[in-house]
Amino acid sequence: MTAAEEAEGPALWRLPEELLLLVCSYLDARALGRLAQVCRSLWRVTSCDPPWRRIARASLNAGFSRLGKDLLSSVPVKERVKVSQNWRLGRCREGTLLKWRCSQMPWMQLEDDSLYISQANFILAYQFRPDGASLNRRPLGVFAGHDEDVCHFVLASSHIISAGGDGKIGVHKIHSNFAVKYSAHEQEVNCVDCKGGIIVSGSRDRTAKVWPLASGRLGQCLHTIQTEDRVWSIAISPLLSSFVTGTACCAHFSPLRIWDLNSGQLMTHLGSDFPPGAGVLDVTYESPSTLLSCGYDTYVRYWDLRTSVRKCVMEWEEPHDSTLYCLQTDGNHLLATGSSYYGVVRLWDRRQRACLHAFPLTSTPLSSPVYCLRFTTTHLYAALSYNLHVLDFKNP
Repeated sequence: MTAAEEAEGPALWRLPEELLLLVCSYLDARALGRLAQVCRSLWRVTSCDPPWRRIARASLNAGFSRLGKDLLSSVPVKERVKVSQNWRLGRCREGTLLKWRCSQMPWMQLEDDSLYISQANFILAYQFRPDGASLNRRPLGVFAGHDEDVCHFVLASSHIISAGGDGKIGVHKIHSNFAVKYSAHEQEVNCVDCKGGIIVSGSRDRTAKVWPLASGRLGQCLHTIQTEDRVWSIAISPLLSSFVTGTACCAHFSPLRIWDLNSGQLMTHLGSDFPPGAGVLDVTYESPSTLLSCGYDTYVRYWDLRTSVRKCVMEWEEPHDSTLYCLQTDGNHLLATGSSYYGVVRLWDRRQRACLHAFPLTSTPLSSPVYCLRFTTTHLYAALSYNLHVLDFKNP
């Protein structure tokens, strides 16, 4: 080694940045953290996204899909991995965002920096403050129109599509005063979904229906499907070719059936040997060929239509034998569920059978189901009978 090279420092420092990034990509999180403390140059290299991507893909709720796609490129990967450790260890700070005097059965959706939540027969829109753990007190908007409680709603194409206990479907434009409601079912509408300009709804009257979202055709039913059971949950496939219904499993042997969206004909049913009453309260597509379901039989089931429609490929059992009201997944390893007693939110690592962490959000006298939950990479929000809770994993 020449005197000039020795003065420049170790040979590692003289490598091109691309090679340094490649070397760093083989290190684990602890090694990267220690390397960042050596000097400013290595701190800068280890703060870049590439060395952290492999770690993030294996982490819980770090903003990467199962196929490795970055779903949150605006946030540094290193920061997401740091917060992911809090999800893995169950480190969070609990808070209450909203309270209401009368018992409710709220539903909720998140979009950008806004939260939409149903209370009685209207839907309120709130804006998050920058910390994500609190809301501006004054609502951004109030969407009314139903004569009875809002049972369910979704956000689609700058619209709110709501299902009401009055048997009607409401269509509201988020950024204007346009609002329409129309009679959809003979009894309460328990669930609704909307994708690609198509609305599907399910009701207590034992039917599922398909509707257009086009403004000139609102209220014109395209298909009526006799499901033989009350429809608790419904979801449209990402391919817009079919939809799945989750029913009460009383009159029909299978609570999960897939229907052709264009013809309304039954395509297949999922599973077998369900006990009577094993109704499905929540169902969601994760990809065109995979979906998750949960309900009264206390199991979360993961279905892969490419392998078998008769048997799920993975299942997780609620350890206290409680009904599971709702679920959400990060599209990769994290699964969150809401139970029927004591406002228990459970986090699951889908690579394991056992529950990772449980957070009871109510005490014994105020036991409540978790009617709906949603999460981002930093916060989890859970809607109960009397309040809306937040679990802050960014600042535990």
